[in-house]
Amino acid sequence: MTALRIHLGGHQAKEGWTLLNAQAGPGVDVVGNCTDLSMFKDGSATEIYASHIYEHLGYQQELLQALKEANRVLVRGGVLRIAVPDLEVLCQLLLDKRLPLQARWEVQRMIYGGQIDQWDFRKCGFSFDLLVGALEPCGFREIRRVSSFGIFQDTSDLRFLGTPISLNVQCNKA
Repeated sequence: MTALRIHLGGHQAKEGWTLLNAQAGPGVDVVGNCTDLSMFKDGSATEIYASHIYEHLGYQQELLQALKEANRVLVRGGVLRIAVPDLEVLCQLLLDKRLPLQARWEVQRMIYGGQIDQWDFRKCGFSFDLLVGALEPCGFREIRRVSSFGIFQDTSDLRFLGTPISLNVQCNKA
C-alpha cells in the first residue's frame, strides 16, 4: 500500500501526491475544502503539504477546524508542512519608506490578497509565534521554521525584492 501524501490547495500535480483544491483544474484529484477532509480516513496520511492556503481562512473557526482536520488525517508522527505569508517580514517591507509606493502597494496585496476572485482574500496573518500558538492546541509538536521544503515550486519560495516572504514551518502530529 502506498503512503497517502496530500497537497492542499496546490496547482502542481506531482507523482505520489493527492491534490485537493477548492477549484477543479488540471491535476486536481479531489475538489474540496481544507476545513473538511472527511474524504480521507483517520490516520491515513503520512504527509500534508499546505502552501499559502491557511491565511485564507477565518481565524475564529475555520483555521482551527482545518488544523484539527489535518491532525485527524495524519498518522501518528505524520508531517505537516505549512507555508504562509510572513506577516512580520511583509509589515517591515510595507513600512519601509525607502521603497517606492508601487512596491509597498504590492506588499499590501500580499498581506490582504490580490482579491481577483472569491478565494483570493486573506483573512488572517501569521508570525512564527502566532502559527505555533495555532498548531500546538491542535496536537502538533516539533514545530520548526525551515527555509525551504524543496518539494513543489510554489509561493513557499517566493522572494520580493530579494526578501523571502514566506513563513515555512514543518511539524509533526504528536
